[in-house]
Amino acid sequence: MRSNLPIVRARIASQPSLTRDATRSTLGVSAAKTESSRGRPRDPSIDREVVAAILTTLRDGGYSAVTLDGIARKIKRARTSLYRRWPSKRHLVAYTVLSEMGASPAADTGTLRGDLKATVGTLLRAFGGPLRQALPGLVADMAHDVDLAETFRREVLEARRRSMRAAFARAKARGEARDDLEIEVLLDMLTGPFYYRALFGHALITRRMASDVVEYVLRIAAPHK
Repeated sequence: MRSNLPIVRARIASQPSLTRDATRSTLGVSAAKTESSRGRPRDPSIDREVVAAILTTLRDGGYSAVTLDGIARKIKRARTSLYRRWPSKRHLVAYTVLSEMGASPAADTGTLRGDLKATVGTLLRAFGGPLRQALPGLVADMAHDVDLAETFRREVLEARRRSMRAAFARAKARGEARDDLEIEVLLDMLTGPFYYRALFGHALITRRMASDVVEYVLRIAAPHK
């Protein structure tokens, strides 16, 4: 199923690779065609306003508090200006989370260590902001909303995991990683500590913690001597 989510515009200046990847993905194809066919120029400021408003709403009221009408009122825009980009609140929320975290976290830096540092860097930045407060309520709502959970897994988690799988494939080709790795387990080990700490709040998410996660994963991935 092709998604109607729009191209991720947030953080354009700081994440040029995200823009290129998102342009090629299904996230913005329908929205871009719709706006082009209707002759309405896209206003990037709406995207930024929507992301900020949804993060605040998720933090304060949870997923159930997010509505197209409510977000439109909060940012003082017409509801139609949102609906042209996001046909439902599920799309709004998934877009917002992806804007904060990035669709392609594992930039091709030329080394596995560099790629993994780039990956955890996106989580460090995301969970250092409002998303950390919003995540517990969002996850709780996903347990009761099958459509939200499916959209989140498809548009956020799977998009990011594809990027990380590609990083390990490049590492194998360079001889930096073993051929017998359980990639899906490694991806959980790389990202799981951030979600776990954000959800339960038992420990801080710090640069030192992010660096330690990368080093442990590298030890596991290293070729046998």
